[in-house]
Amino acid sequence: MAYRPTLAPTMRRALCGAALAASAAMSSIAVAQAAPDTAKPDRPTLSLSAAATSEVAQDKVTITLANEIEGNDQAKLSQQLNQLLETTLAEAKRNTAVTARSGNYNVWANTDRNGRITTWRGRAELILESKDFGAASKLAGELSRQMAVSNVSFSLSREAREAEEQRLLAEAAKAFTTRATQAAKAFGFSGYAVKQLDLSGSGTVTPMPRAYAMAAPAMEAKAADLPLEGGKSSVSVSVRGTVYLQ
Repeated sequence: MAYRPTLAPTMRRALCGAALAASAAMSSIAVAQAAPDTAKPDRPTLSLSAAATSEVAQDKVTITLANEIEGNDQAKLSQQLNQLLETTLAEAKRNTAVTARSGNYNVWANTDRNGRITTWRGRAELILESKDFGAASKLAGELSRQMAVSNVSFSLSREAREAEEQRLLAEAAKAFTTRATQAAKAFGFSGYAVKQLDLSGSGTVTPMPRAYAMAAPAMEAKAADLPLEGGKSSVSVSVRGTVYLQ
């Protein structure tokens, strides 16, 4: 009778477990090798843009008041100009509906043909800004006794521009969506998916110049309100992006 070695029960269980693990590992490798490559090829992309534009009434006015004085003494002239600007600015700041600040300030020498200084001349500016055209007009008329109106300009305030850009964004997004859908269908695709979007905004001003010849202010002059009427600013929001066609 041939000798057959006997294995302890614990040893037999260990060998069976190892055999099953090896068999499972080989099965996994076989499945992995047989699995087809399911990765999709790169999808085609399309770049396009859309925009929305509107004309908005300018809601902010800037009025420049100025005065020029001349004298033989530079120090006295500067002191006189400073006092005029300080007094007028203090009066302007009492009106809470209008923002007042100092503008350009210059003192220069007048010379003769030989280059010698004959007199000194100085010019000071006061800037009024407001969205209340009536209040700004009335104040400018009152201050014209000390400083004459030299320029008036209109603009669109930051708040008004941001509100209009927010409204236009919805229009631009809708236009972009429509264009992307139409383009996808035109090329034989059922739809699209957004890959990247870029937003931008811009604005231009429709010029309405208001030039005023500066006259020397007179204390006895009667204050008169300025006729103020702003123009329009063009606000635009554009959407540029890339979409996947699918």
